[in-house]
Amino acid sequence: MSRISRLGIVAATGLLGLVAACTPGSNTSAPPSQANPSSVQTDPAKLGDVSLLIWDQEVRGGQAAQMKELNDAFQAKYPNIKLKRVSRSFDDLKTTLRLALSGNQPPDVVQANNGRSDMGEFVKANQLVPLDPYLKAYGWDKRYPESVRQYSQYTADGKTFGQGNLYGLPQVGEVVGIFYSKKKLAAAGLQPPKTWDEFQSSLATLKSKGDAPLVLGNLQKWPAIHVFGTVQGRTTAPDAIKQLGFGRKGGSWKADENLKAAQTLTDWVSKGYFNEGFNGQDYDPAWQSFAKGKGTYLIGGTWLEADLGKAMGDDAGFMLPPGTSADAKPIATGGTGLPFAITAKSKHPEAAAAYLNFITSADAMKTLAKTGNLPVADTSQQEVSGGLQKDVFTAFGKVVEADGLVPYLDYATPTMPDTIGAALQDLLAGKATPDKFADRLEKDYGAFAEANG
Repeated sequence: MSRISRLGIVAATGLLGLVAACTPGSNTSAPPSQANPSSVQTDPAKLGDVSLLIWDQEVRGGQAAQMKELNDAFQAKYPNIKLKRVSRSFDDLKTTLRLALSGNQPPDVVQANNGRSDMGEFVKANQLVPLDPYLKAYGWDKRYPESVRQYSQYTADGKTFGQGNLYGLPQVGEVVGIFYSKKKLAAAGLQPPKTWDEFQSSLATLKSKGDAPLVLGNLQKWPAIHVFGTVQGRTTAPDAIKQLGFGRKGGSWKADENLKAAQTLTDWVSKGYFNEGFNGQDYDPAWQSFAKGKGTYLIGGTWLEADLGKAMGDDAGFMLPPGTSADAKPIATGGTGLPFAITAKSKHPEAAAAYLNFITSADAMKTLAKTGNLPVADTSQQEVSGGLQKDVFTAFGKVVEADGLVPYLDYATPTMPDTIGAALQDLLAGKATPDKFADRLEKDYGAFAEANG
């Protein structure tokens, strides 16, 4: 989360009721296989009366606000296209989407985790529409660089991630970094650390003053992936992380650098750096407790910026994970938010493509920035208020410019989200050593990479 990661984005909120599947309109578009850029109708007003069912996971503050504003604007501009929206938490969407896509009346547009276990499997099952004809017709290739598009690309057989057809369009960029309380650092006589050694030293200082410095809620298991990825980026070369994250042959989880990262996490646990009961605490209550003054640091994604900024005001800061030196190249887990995709059984793929174009347009990027989100395109052109939002925009721009983004580790194989989530929970609980942790991941990754060529 997006994964994420991704996996990366999640909020366990009240589940909205299922909306009835869309009613066929008067203008059924040609199947995607017959579409080409010159034949795509890019004027939504000419598509007749259409009903689109949209499933998304934009459930929290700024995410929900931008989605409502853009949907209202689309509906006002194109009243012939009726939008029916179902909004679910990341976990709920992940659970129900697979079943919905195999049914007779799936949604027209869905947000799908771009990892192998979700988007990769949907591509393999021919459940998503290749967007390449629309890419050319709308000029998305000019707005979205290849470095962004690769996170939603698969070969038609679903085997190769990061190459092939385009299957989704994201609205937001994201990077996992470190949120911090300026007041708590100052009270401890500390400044935001500029190196990894300074960061680890600050953990010890904060703990000595009686407060667990790191806040984590790992009940869902995926949050620890972001924490591990942050540590791994200090011990392991970016190319090696990409090899593992994209499930490409030739890497090894048993490399010394990965074992060192795992050992660092176990050391943090033994030193009491995490809040008590973190492995059994829900993700949302954990970051909400940080916003209310618990702990000093929260390793998390930029999708939390709007909510933390609102709750903490000027006290909230954000930084990229510091490197081994103050001038080291920035390395951070990240990429794009969950992309929006068109389902293969949609009766109105052209209307769905028009909707995707609208919610990812230049004007949409302004709406995203205004509501506290991090637009994946035109980021440097946005006006930001300062404070936490400025920290986030600056950090994202810096790591993208340095080509320092590395993928979410659960992208690697269809089963890796479950494998690494469970392995990290055991590692953090003291039920597995770093060696056993690495063995577990190596078995999953190695078998898949070997079979996938």
